[in-house]
Amino acid sequence: MKKKKVSDGQSRIYVCHTYYHVYVTFLKELKLRAERKISSKADLVLSKMSNDFEDLKSRVERTGLFRQVYEFDEKREDFFPELTKWRKGGGGFLGNLYCRIRFTRLYARLEAPFVPVDFRKYSDVYVYCDSDPIGYYLNQNRIYYHALEDGLNCLKNFDAARYDNRGHFRLKVFLSMVLNLIFVQNGYGKYCLDMEVNDISAIRYPCPRYIEQSRQALVDRLTEADKELILQAFIRDKDSLEQQIAESDKVGDKILILTDPLCTLEVRERIFRDIIAKYEQEGTIFLKPHPRDALDYRKLFPEYPQFDATIPMEMLNFFPGLRFKKAVAVLTEIKAIRFADEVVRLGEDFMDAYEDPLIHRQNAQI
Repeated sequence: MKKKKVSDGQSRIYVCHTYYHVYVTFLKELKLRAERKISSKADLVLSKMSNDFEDLKSRVERTGLFRQVYEFDEKREDFFPELTKWRKGGGGFLGNLYCRIRFTRLYARLEAPFVPVDFRKYSDVYVYCDSDPIGYYLNQNRIYYHALEDGLNCLKNFDAARYDNRGHFRLKVFLSMVLNLIFVQNGYGKYCLDMEVNDISAIRYPCPRYIEQSRQALVDRLTEADKELILQAFIRDKDSLEQQIAESDKVGDKILILTDPLCTLEVRERIFRDIIAKYEQEGTIFLKPHPRDALDYRKLFPEYPQFDATIPMEMLNFFPGLRFKKAVAVLTEIKAIRFADEVVRLGEDFMDAYEDPLIHRQNAQI
């Protein structure tokens, strides 16, 4: 394999699938700018596959932090009927392996027309969640890239690479990392240089390519001007949000409930009605819907104040006047929260009462 030449970091591009990805990208680029290690601006790609970014593109452009902001009409595998027969697999291990090789190559070729930029012209390509089609595309086109974890400590709770490749894992890693015949995400692709995670010690089966970059360390070095820049990009109506925060100050004990895109919508509604019933005796309930949560909380829970779903919860740390007695989540990682006196992650034991445990206890099945 031809070695990639050492990067000077002057030509960078980030591929983001969620608001959280864009937030971390801001943290990384602001750090580089503060350290004056680079003179160029990075490019940013917003994949529309998982999120409706609404007008985020224009708001990010107005900050001036990035050179160009592109939109990527990334396509899931079910968009291409040609992939169906290969996705189904064949008879036995060898039959399944043959189908997977064909699937990997064809998927990358079908995705190519939708890719908005020539990634080969960048010295550094950063990709969050390389399990998405972009990972197939980059590896099959022999384009080196840096992977970044999808969510805060997400591999601690769900090691997708090992779960998706249960059985003959080491062989599948060899076929991906060495031969590039199939693709295994999260650091095991042949053209993945490394994978940045928040905390390696939290991961049960670390990959040799994992590198650690604490998200909190990136936040701690932010200046007030940096925070204002981030808020400019992520807050659609800052005046309205500040008024909402001011109104919340008049309330005594406040409980913030963070939603998750869990289960079916019907079961999800029952979950959060139960959580509200459990905690509303402790204080006034506020809701913060997850950006990818399709449940209509404003319609179903109109009596409770709600924060804009598109705002990453980490943004709330930037408002010193906002304080909650408790923040409650189901499976969301909540270690980044600094605006609550107590944080509660209900976890897998709580979810066992609402769905088959095998659905949310993936790591136990590796």
